[in-house]
Amino acid sequence: MINNTMRVSGLASGMDTDQIIADLMKAERIPMTKMQQDQEWLTWQRDAYREVNSKLSEFKNMFRDLKFSDAYQSKLVTTSAIGVNASATSAAKEGTHSISVSQLASKAMRVSETGISGDGEQIDPNEALAARFSDLSGKTFTFQTYGENGQANPHEITIAEDDSLNDVFKKINEASDGAVRAYYDVNSDKVFMERTASGDFNPDGAEITFGAGDAGSFFTETLKLTGQEYGGEDAKFTYNNVELTSKENSYTLDGVTYQFHQTVDNAVLNVRTNTQKTFDKITEFVEKYNELIEFTSEKTSEKRHRDFPPLTEEQKDDMSENEIELWEEKAKSGLLRSDNIIQSGMTGMRTAFYSNVQNENGAFNRLADLGITTSNNYRDNGKLVIDEDKLRGAIENNSEDVRRLFSNSANDDSRGLINRVEDNLDNMISRITDKAGNENRTEQTYTMGRELLGMEERITDFERRLAQVENRYYKQFTAMETAIQRMNQQSAQLMNQLNGGQ
Repeated sequence: MINNTMRVSGLASGMDTDQIIADLMKAERIPMTKMQQDQEWLTWQRDAYREVNSKLSEFKNMFRDLKFSDAYQSKLVTTSAIGVNASATSAAKEGTHSISVSQLASKAMRVSETGISGDGEQIDPNEALAARFSDLSGKTFTFQTYGENGQANPHEITIAEDDSLNDVFKKINEASDGAVRAYYDVNSDKVFMERTASGDFNPDGAEITFGAGDAGSFFTETLKLTGQEYGGEDAKFTYNNVELTSKENSYTLDGVTYQFHQTVDNAVLNVRTNTQKTFDKITEFVEKYNELIEFTSEKTSEKRHRDFPPLTEEQKDDMSENEIELWEEKAKSGLLRSDNIIQSGMTGMRTAFYSNVQNENGAFNRLADLGITTSNNYRDNGKLVIDEDKLRGAIENNSEDVRRLFSNSANDDSRGLINRVEDNLDNMISRITDKAGNENRTEQTYTMGRELLGMEERITDFERRLAQVENRYYKQFTAMETAIQRMNQQSAQLMNQLNGGQ
């Protein structure tokens, strides 16, 4: 082990050997300080690369919608009445439609005719029914619901001895696969039993029926569900003078889904292309691209201040927080100056934007045809400028050709601008990731990570050598002190002998 030698600090010589060795070690540590600063600077550079990759990923995620037709052919529906509204898919055709709603769809419901507690104490829905209805335990009861085609669907429940009213309600829901729910209202002392789906499924009668005789006695005698059924009706409406029905208060026709909120006469609905949505997505995309140009241009043109290396901990101890902040602002400048990956990647994206798209029989072959051109100011480094009127007109008059210019996954000259930009973007992100990694990569799997590991090993080896050098200095000074002490002892003995001879 290092540093096992007993250290003697100037007892014989009178010198401050600890201070002398500390000063000697400062000179010895200069190369290690440089290595630590290089390691810190490389770490900053790695983080700067990752920040660029984060910006590139944000840009890619933001314009992904422009690859799909919905961005160019989305439809907007306006209505003249508050009782009906609608939403449309991109497949909907433009046009005007008239809707009148004479009846809303409703859920079938049955309610106890009278209170179920009778003349006694009001029932507790969480206590066992056997305490009040001893003849129910172990018995099975049936009820029916009806399907889309009017077919009867039988369900049965068996009441256990310790079942409460709420337990039975849960069994009703489970037995019907959620088609029926039941609950007890403590204020009215009545049970409500209703279909969870609206509409008329049984044209010949009620939507919820009970078994004959004893099979349905729990529902008719215990729960008093003997009165008429409420609801259970289809929505009835007229669409462009055609009478239609729906089991729900919604209906989809030709890519448009209509929602009914109340009865209404002659509601007029207009379906048209939502050009504003397309315009907003394209302008947002251009703005984000311009932000990316500004960000990368600033990073690659920052001045490198080589006279401001990363601060050591000792240096920071002698500085104020403000001084440290100002120093590190200079030290971190120019981390990506003239970086080839970023500059070549952005050049590739600019080339993709400026290139022509082979759009046979189409109105647009390049970005300028839409009113999107490059800024004339050289300081803008290739930012895009939008002629809003020209872009809006292109979208309104020929949205499909706008889509083909931006988005086409073909691998020939007709490949869309977005697809070409994405190709360059993916390559740029991949190259940066291979060099600077990301939070999911270990240091051995990317270039700068391996460099940092190598630096760490060299620093560790150098620290070991420094400890050996420091230990050698102490051995040398200890040997000197020991020799001086021996000489002092011999001198004292000699003086004693001389004095004794007198």
